[in-house]
Order: sequence, then C-alpha cells, then structure tokens
Amino acid sequence: MKKTFLYTVIFLSINIFIQNLANSNEIKLAVLKYGTVNWELNVIKHYKLDEKYGINLNVTYLTNKNASAIALMSDAVDMIVTDWIWVSRQRDKGEKFSLIPYSTAAGAIMVPSDSNINSLSDIKNVQIGIAGGSIDKSWILLRAYTLKQYGYDIATEVEPAYAAPPLINGMVIKGELDGALNYWNYTARLKARNFKNIISITDVLPSLGIGKALPLIGYVFREEWANDNPETISGFLKASNEARQILNTNDEEWNRIIKITGAKDKETLSALKKGFRDGIPDQDTNLYIEPIKNAFKILADLGGKDLVGNSKELADGVIWLNND
Repeated sequence: MKKTFLYTVIFLSINIFIQNLANSNEIKLAVLKYGTVNWELNVIKHYKLDEKYGINLNVTYLTNKNASAIALMSDAVDMIVTDWIWVSRQRDKGEKFSLIPYSTAAGAIMVPSDSNINSLSDIKNVQIGIAGGSIDKSWILLRAYTLKQYGYDIATEVEPAYAAPPLINGMVIKGELDGALNYWNYTARLKARNFKNIISITDVLPSLGIGKALPLIGYVFREEWANDNPETISGFLKASNEARQILNTNDEEWNRIIKITGAKDKETLSALKKGFRDGIPDQDTNLYIEPIKNAFKILADLGGKDLVGNSKELADGVIWLNND
C-alpha cells in the first residue's frame, strides 16, 4: 500500500509538473546578440516583467539575421526581430507571419563637424558610407526623396561605399569617408562625437507621403501561434510596453544598462538614450499600416525584386492588430 501510494503521489506530481510546463506561456525569442532590442529585454528580465504578466520569456542569442529567420521558419523559436519586408515576402509565399512594430528610430546622413557639407545640395561627388547595402531601406527612401524634391537620384551623384555599420563609423571618424548613412544607434554614436546631421530619414518621410514615423523592424511570429496563445502574446506586449516606459522615463536605468549599450562615455549614452526614446512606437499598430504600405510601394519601385520579391504591394496581415 505504501509503495502504491508513493507511486500515485509521484505520478500526480509528474502530471502537475507537465501541466505547469504546458501552461507556462513560454515564448522562445531569438535575437541578435548585440541588437538594441536587448536593452528592452534586459529591463524585462531585471524587473521580472515577464513573470508579472504571466509569461516565460526564453531568449536565445544568435549571430546573424539569417540564423534567426531559419529558427523561426523551422519552429525552433516562436519569435524573432526583423523587418516587414521579410514578413511580406513570406506571406506572399503562403507563410503566415505577422509583425508588431518595435521601433521607429531611423538613421541620418552624418558628416564631420568641420566638413564643407552643410546641406543635401552639397552631397555631390563625395564618398558616403551606406549601411545595409544598395537595397537598404533608408538609402532607397533617401533616393526617392531626392528624385521627388530635386529631380535627381542621389545614388548617381555620390560614390556609395557599402559596408558593415561599425566599419562605416570607423572610416568616417578616420576621415576615410566624407559622410555616413548608418543605422540609428550608430548615427547616435556619431552625434556624440559632434558630427553634423545633414538629413535624417524621418525628415524625408512626410514629403514621400509616408507620414511622420515609420517602423522599420518589429517582433515577428506566426499568426497561428499568436491566435492560439492570446494570453501569451498579450502578456508579452504588456511586458514590452512597461519596459519601454521604464527606459523612457528613468534616466538611472540607462546607467544600469550602460555596459550592454556599448557606450564608452556619457555623451554616447545620452545620444543612444535620446534615439531610443524618440523611436518608441505607438501601441496602436493600426497607425502604421498605411505608412508601411506607402513605404513598401516606394521600396518596390526603386529596390525591385531583390528587395521586396515579386509583389509591389504589401501583403495583407503583415501588421499584427493588437485589440487587447
């Protein structure tokens, strides 16, 4: 009898354990090891916001964007961070992924403080570093802007130097490039070195009919997974939003995470803090559907199939509509 009772207790304990695991609302999230999203995730973990909102956030760090995409498509993870162009291309192929905007932060053309370049009209016959390659979204939007406003394509007026973001910053600081169009966090690092902002990508959006803000990246997941786990996705959004509010209002929090930002001084940390805060998106994802659709058409026209695939229209369902 004692053995039978013991076996029963063990059996029930195992069942309860398994049920708890099944109901743990786990989110397996894969992100790049040095991406800015890690700042937000660090705050979530530090304040146990995942526990507060009833989720179990399990973060895996990967070394490149392709690895995270493969992990999501093979269902090894539930969520990654990428852009809506990738999501639209996958939906055109029948893969039902959706995106929640993560940031509206964008880069800018930056030049040294003593440069003779003082406006966009001065950016001719110079070498400009471009992060992300010839079909980088920011670069194409800037090209579309010069075509519309001035009647010429800036790509034909300058010598683009395509390279990795850290290399571009290093070269422009050493004077090996005349200027740089880099991702927002690298742009912030140049601002901290008193580089001049000639034109930011947010400056060009209104005249292109896009609006004042355009999210470039977001949290991406399978639509079916989100529909099957509404409490999990809701809990994640609440944790994410609270973490952003902490970073938006608490200056001391930035001192705590300074090491993972890579900032070596207060000036750089201050620039990164401002860039992050300026890029916090509105929680109403409906606001971004039209801007993203309009941007997609422009990118399709200038970037072509290499960037957007076969479709010139943003696929339906790319943006996850949060009705929580």
